[in-house]
Amino acid sequence: MKKNRFLYKIWLLLFLSIGFTACKKGVSDIEKVEEQLVLQLSSANITLDENNLSKDIVTFSWHPARPQSNDHLVSYITKLDLVGNNFGSATAIMNYEDDGTFSRSFTSEQLQNWANQKWGIPTNKSFTLEFRVIAQWEGGATFESPEVRTVQVNVTPIRTVVFDADKIFLGGSAVPGLSKVEMPKTLENLNQYAYLIDLQPGELQIPVEYNGSTNYIASADAATTVKDGTAIGIKMRETAFSWKIETAGKYRVVVNMQKATATIYSPAQALAPKVVTWNGDGGIAQTTTIAELWMHGAVNSFGTPVKMDCKVSLADPQILVYTGGRVGKTKFIVYGGNDNNKNLAYAFSCPLTATGTAQELTLVQGTVAPLSGGSTSAQRNSYYTIPSGTNVIVFDLRNMTILAEKR
Repeated sequence: MKKNRFLYKIWLLLFLSIGFTACKKGVSDIEKVEEQLVLQLSSANITLDENNLSKDIVTFSWHPARPQSNDHLVSYITKLDLVGNNFGSATAIMNYEDDGTFSRSFTSEQLQNWANQKWGIPTNKSFTLEFRVIAQWEGGATFESPEVRTVQVNVTPIRTVVFDADKIFLGGSAVPGLSKVEMPKTLENLNQYAYLIDLQPGELQIPVEYNGSTNYIASADAATTVKDGTAIGIKMRETAFSWKIETAGKYRVVVNMQKATATIYSPAQALAPKVVTWNGDGGIAQTTTIAELWMHGAVNSFGTPVKMDCKVSLADPQILVYTGGRVGKTKFIVYGGNDNNKNLAYAFSCPLTATGTAQELTLVQGTVAPLSGGSTSAQRNSYYTIPSGTNVIVFDLRNMTILAEKR
């Protein structure tokens, strides 16, 4: 019995040895791929520039990847994300680069907005971003592994002053009834408070409640005279501070906690909504005071215009805020009827081309874009595409800008 066990082990080792030898002869080394993709950045440490928000603050550039046969088509994909997010689909800024493009730049405004709104970075906190470029091939008789390069950049954000507040009020002897009136946050900027209020001659105070304590907003220069319609620097103080209200009437008060400014508009400087004129069906002149907008385009298959149920900002009647999830290609018209006037109405959309012809552009979430308006054929045939995931659109008709956000 022992002899049989011994022979069994010998034969097993012999067969295994033959198998290993056969496998070894059948395996050949894969030729090493000589990658050539080189990624560089303009600076590894940047400070966002609040004075030049739309200027490029960082540029990533790369040399082409290794050459292949004409049967292979190479494409480049770039991704930007916060370190630690691993370029997730919900957090990465991804672009398919055009043929022959070997660089990608970002502005201070883009990085600041993404930091606050997309990546949730606390105010005034520095952060590190990762940028990745991927070269990949399609076609050809063989599979070609992609080339991937990643670099990091340290970012110092724009320094902002954000006062802590649970509630902000308007009070003092200028407020009728001597009772405080709470100021709500504005929809377009959650760090901003605004209110339209009837005041009488007297003193206007702006108390701030936080953690059970009350402080007061004061002008940075301690001046008590209202600088009508002008944003002034503010500070917090424990003792009461008052602005002198000389004339009775409806006042608009705006406090921007992020910029640390306050603006008081008297009746003499009252802000008015935007008014536009256009010719309807049959050339009949129309005048529209804008307090609402309608989507019209591919987004509604050019059928019945979609009422946006915009909210007019308390900070400025020419700021309209849409909170909804409808996305797609559209223009924004000032008339919502289902007759032919919907096709002739004054429309807001992207600017015309340099030669004055219609064009179509796509909004980028978190980036302020120019807004153009008119009733010419070219303007009515220009469209913005609202990107997927957008649920807030801010129309600033005074400064003619548009901002799409995902909150």
